[in-house]
Amino acid sequence: MDMSKLPDISAVEANSAKLCQLSDEVSRIATTLARLAMQPEVAAKSDRAKPANDGVKSNIPIETVRNVIRARRLRYQLFDKELFADPAWDMLLDLFQAEIAQLRVSVSSLSIAAAVPATTALRWINTMTDANLFHRRADPHDARRVFVELSPVASEAMRRYFKELEELLLPSD
Repeated sequence: MDMSKLPDISAVEANSAKLCQLSDEVSRIATTLARLAMQPEVAAKSDRAKPANDGVKSNIPIETVRNVIRARRLRYQLFDKELFADPAWDMLLDLFQAEIAQLRVSVSSLSIAAAVPATTALRWINTMTDANLFHRRADPHDARRVFVELSPVASEAMRRYFKELEELLLPSD
């Protein structure tokens, strides 16, 4: 075996880091584009059903959710990305972040956020919709576009998750 034909490990790691940075940037661009495209609807307030709080802290800082997303992506710099493929969780996090920011997320944007092939993302969106964790909403201004949002059940579960995560990380002793 000719060892000179093997890729340089540091080059592979650098490329992996660059790909993660590009993925983050594409995600930010998609979110910005969605926000710009939906500006009238954001201003007119969302018609989404608001989840019941049942005593769960509802004012979760968006930066907390973003930090969890960044921490998930940080793993890709240290380990093979395929080891941690979890599109369902990535989608839940992205939709929760969008809910807090009062933004709508299109199917295509959610597919990008999941960092998996579009067909895989669509299968997961269907699975999560069938499980009553996601709701799909047609875009009233563009019949070609569909938005995805957390169901009230999923929203409540995400709020509970972040509340319990906060309690684990910041014990009140």
